[in-house]
Amino acid sequence: MRILIIGASGTIGRPLCSALEPRHEVIAAGRKGRDATVDIRSADSIRALYESVGAVDACVCVAESGALDRFEDLTEAGLLENMRGKFFGQVNLVLIGQHYLNDRGSFTLTSGIFADEAWPGVTGGAVISGGLHSFVLSAAIELKRGLRINAVSPTMITDSAEDYGHLFPGMVPVAMDRLLAGYTRCIEGRGTGQILRLYGA
Repeated sequence: MRILIIGASGTIGRPLCSALEPRHEVIAAGRKGRDATVDIRSADSIRALYESVGAVDACVCVAESGALDRFEDLTEAGLLENMRGKFFGQVNLVLIGQHYLNDRGSFTLTSGIFADEAWPGVTGGAVISGGLHSFVLSAAIELKRGLRINAVSPTMITDSAEDYGHLFPGMVPVAMDRLLAGYTRCIEGRGTGQILRLYGA
């Protein structure tokens, strides 16, 4: 398959590319992508990306992360800014990408644990992940030509625990190999409309 990975230079993106490249042609994209550049906050940039890389069999997004917030200071504008990349960017990858993917191609988006578990300081992240889950369920019954869509919803990753674990005391991270297996299942499997919750060790 030709697989477009957006956010390929990030914590998840780098090992995901390495895991897939022995079996597939991987196009590594991002703001400073190895093979292609894209700013998923811009619909024009997303459209230009699809035009430049040509037809692909799968699009995987592991880019962007929701910013921390203080509920007492939270505003509509702050929520919208937080949603611009991780929510609207991923949604646009699908809305625009449905016209570029090959028949029976797939989209794999990334949400997160805060859709299901409340933690202080991540209201924006919770709204984003919950919205992505609803979008995936709806898109799965609307997409044509056998296109599939799924979301991987991880907790904190073991590789990030040293840097961010103090912000989420008591949160059990997920091992990278288990996370990569989840993305691979979405890409190489046949399921659609699935939210793959990878919480815990």
